Amino acid sequence: MKLCILFVAVFFSLARCSNELTFENRSFEKKTTLPCKGKCPQITVKIPFAKNVPIVADSINKKVFLTIKEIVYLDKKPTTYTALLESFIGSYEKLQKHFPKDTFGWEGQIEGSIIYLSNEVLNIKIKYHTYTGGAHGNQGLRSLLFDPTSGKTIPNKKLFIDNEVFKAFAEKQFRIKYKIHANDPINSTGLQFEDEQFVLPLNIFFTDKGLLLYYNRYEVASYADGPKELLLPYGEIEDYLAIR
Repeated sequence: MKLCILFVAVFFSLARCSNELTFENRSFEKKTTLPCKGKCPQITVKIPFAKNVPIVADSINKKVFLTIKEIVYLDKKPTTYTALLESFIGSYEKLQKHFPKDTFGWEGQIEGSIIYLSNEVLNIKIKYHTYTGGAHGNQGLRSLLFDPTSGKTIPNKKLFIDNEVFKAFAEKQFRIKYKIHANDPINSTGLQFEDEQFVLPLNIFFTDKGLLLYYNRYEVASYADGPKELLLPYGEIEDYLAIR
């Protein structure tokens, strides 16, 4: 009898664990088949792929894919990573065939990683760099925030008890870090906030040390000035956070 009870307990324990959301790393790569010298055009994608809880995992995986497709941006038709990479390289090869004497150093490197996970929030960071010609490529970070129990995306405004109150606090800290006097316009040091109004960034990251406000290139400053960021320790913002 004791053996049977133990077996039942182990069975239900395993069943419970099998229903928990898990992730595996997946990689995709595509390289041109056209003759090339030096570093040949290619694109690689590495992502954490959610599984085990179908509805939740599907929601997360779909959002990650749509974000990466938006970064690659060449063709809206692909519905798989393989097709997306083929589209990227296909666009290069089509251009190369039309202009065989020109050199096009196309490349794409995209990597996703789980940087934060709690009962309330799952944060996936996507680091990317793509180049399809011009003076410089397209690079930056994207933050994807999910409810780990439903797989639904958490919009930035839902992170805070009062979005405007938190924004006022963040602006004060931002001005301190970048040495902008409280009475001066926010763009007085060369920043490019629209209409001279401080705004929270499009990408907010949960880290082990605190909440990271991250402005990609061009978001509030020129390309040459690079990204801007502000790390706010959790101890300073606990009263503002609606989830953590």
